[in-house]
Amino acid sequence: MLSYCRKILFPLALALILGLLLASVKFNALLWGQGWGLLASVIIIMALGLLYWGFEQGRVSTREVAVIAMLGTIAAVGRVPFAGLPNIQPTTFMVIISGFVFGSRAGFMVGSTAALVSNFFLGQGPWTPWQMFAWGLAGTTAGAMKFILPHAGVKAMTAFSFLWGYLFGWIMNLWFWTAFIHPLNWQSFIAAYAASFWFDTLHALGNAAFYLFFGPSFVKILQRYRRKLAVTLLPANIHEKVTSMTGVH
Repeated sequence: MLSYCRKILFPLALALILGLLLASVKFNALLWGQGWGLLASVIIIMALGLLYWGFEQGRVSTREVAVIAMLGTIAAVGRVPFAGLPNIQPTTFMVIISGFVFGSRAGFMVGSTAALVSNFFLGQGPWTPWQMFAWGLAGTTAGAMKFILPHAGVKAMTAFSFLWGYLFGWIMNLWFWTAFIHPLNWQSFIAAYAASFWFDTLHALGNAAFYLFFGPSFVKILQRYRRKLAVTLLPANIHEKVTSMTGVH
């Protein structure tokens, strides 16, 4: 039954997306910019659903789930006190170091969880799936960064955090542009992105500052914790060797 559900999941998702697109065209919703906003949000929600489905069906230990929950909660709680500051928050920084230390899968789950949990305090809305996707993608790329540059230093990770201040804003701008701007053309696209430039810059500078001052110490703490969680599989005959040496059964 489970394998059958996996086989039909992607065709059903594709059919639903195409159906929404055709419905938007038929009822001329695209002419008013609402069809694209709805379609883009549905695609993001489906992507989140598929990623959570993959995580649920993967081989995840209870220890890893506990770590993800803990880091996601810390990242979410860290966002609330900084809500009054324009786009300066430690959430992106926490998501990035989580992905860098524990890998892309954990990074995505920490980022998406942080967005969902923090919005219970700051307000849920149509922006929540986009924030979940954007922060999840930050954690995913941080894990890829670790794979590509395993010995990335403070300078490289500070620059990476700085870049994600803009990338996060650009993803959220796409939601704003498709959902609220009319008409959807290159002029309105550039205007929407230009309007958020200073907010994205503050986000980028905040990320860089957080990593520059706190990043190395946080990475060491999480790496030490990861080593404690690691499980080493010993050869099958090790028990016989230990028994023969100690005489203890």
